[in-house]
Amino acid sequence: MKLKVCGMKLENNILDVAELQPDYLGFIFYEKSPRNFKGDMPDLPEHIEKIGVFVNSKLEFILNKVEEYNLQGVQLHGDESPELCAQLQDKGLIVIKVFSIKNQFDFKVLEPYEDVCKYYLFDTKGKEPGGNGYTFNWNVLKKYKSSKSYFLSGGIGPEELDALLLFLKRPESDLCCTLDLNSKFETASGFKDLKKLKDFKYQLVKHGYVFD
Repeated sequence: MKLKVCGMKLENNILDVAELQPDYLGFIFYEKSPRNFKGDMPDLPEHIEKIGVFVNSKLEFILNKVEEYNLQGVQLHGDESPELCAQLQDKGLIVIKVFSIKNQFDFKVLEPYEDVCKYYLFDTKGKEPGGNGYTFNWNVLKKYKSSKSYFLSGGIGPEELDALLLFLKRPESDLCCTLDLNSKFETASGFKDLKKLKDFKYQLVKHGYVFD
């Protein structure tokens, strides 16, 4: 199991979170988000992969941000086509295609994306493209038939730990490769609470789900 901390915004906080050794850090490039990233990117350890988060952005805009910030991957939160995913994948990028879920989901919509992204990310369907702060019904994932690994996102926080540990024991979690953490670990938009993150990771390590 890997960890991704998303919605990073402030330089000192980014560096502090990096010391907790997440596998991925997410940077949002979406003007309407309170976590929209601008400015300079601090130097990060090589083992942390930087993921740019985009919502219905043009190819040129995405590639400009990839080059500007030396991103290793892109997370696509909008209605991006399989063709756009293929173009980004051909650039050698990790492509993570996001699908939003509430109480039900038609997994057939994944089929056109099977060969053009590395991972799916399942997030909570809400008012905003992401960062809504509550979980979706994870039982929906019992109907997931793809062999592709996925990220689990959407309102995961300390209060959900017990439910998460139960979910991770069930067969539908077998392909869950990464937990995506964001709003439930913030004291303000884009500013992560280091103690909460550290304690959460410690509990996952303790139960054998996240490894240093």
